[in-house]
Amino acid sequence: MRTLISILSANRSKSATSAEINKTGSVSAKETAAAKEPPPAVNPAPPPSNPAPVKPLKRTVIQAPVLAADTASGAPDTDAILIKAQPSANKEQCVFMVNRPLFAGHSWWFPNFESAEGSALAEALFSVDGVESVLVHDSTVTVTRVDKSAADWLPLAKEVGSAIRGVLGSGAGAIAEKIVREMPAEQQIREDIQRVIDTEVNPGVAGHGGRISLISVKGNAVTIQMGGGCQGCSAADVTLKMGIHNSFRKAVPMVGAIYDETDHAAGANPYFSRG
Repeated sequence: MRTLISILSANRSKSATSAEINKTGSVSAKETAAAKEPPPAVNPAPPPSNPAPVKPLKRTVIQAPVLAADTASGAPDTDAILIKAQPSANKEQCVFMVNRPLFAGHSWWFPNFESAEGSALAEALFSVDGVESVLVHDSTVTVTRVDKSAADWLPLAKEVGSAIRGVLGSGAGAIAEKIVREMPAEQQIREDIQRVIDTEVNPGVAGHGGRISLISVKGNAVTIQMGGGCQGCSAADVTLKMGIHNSFRKAVPMVGAIYDETDHAAGANPYFSRG
């Protein structure tokens, strides 16, 4: 009897264990199958039969204030001659900026073709139709044109740029050797210009309450400032060009560029208005 009860207990234990194993195996199989199944697609779009071509992006070109610029094509070339042109506010002149010195540390004004003799750059520029005068200063060339009423500088600027490149590419000296050789010291030019201002220019403009001050001399380039009745005077531009320029160049022939840093818009009767 005791043996029969032991056998029955053993059979019940085996059945329970088998049931647990079967139950566990059934759960694991479901989990494994679920893990192997790929995640369902979320609204998959069918592939297009004839995909539309992608339109290329259009580049937007922004016009810079510089009138013309020469750039080297392909790989950068450090020896390339690069020129940028910038017209003045009154459109009478255009400044050409070159990426190399033309007359390092000095300047020279060529009022006409005759004055350009021996200076290859100025000779080439005066060969361009429409050029009235040329000012070379360091690495810039300021060209004044004959036709002051023309609005577009581009045609003439292209010819001027081509002439500059031609001279520099040839290796010819931009400025005559005589000018370079006879250039006086900066201090000498300063003293000579100050003497002209004190003895000739200021006595001439004092009649209408004006005065001229020498601000600086760099190389042979002179910078002045107008004051009193000259500041903002409607005739100041004529006074500067016809009077002061002529007095300076006559008394000091080796003077080059002459700059006016007067704020004429701040004068009592300004003829330059701020935009």
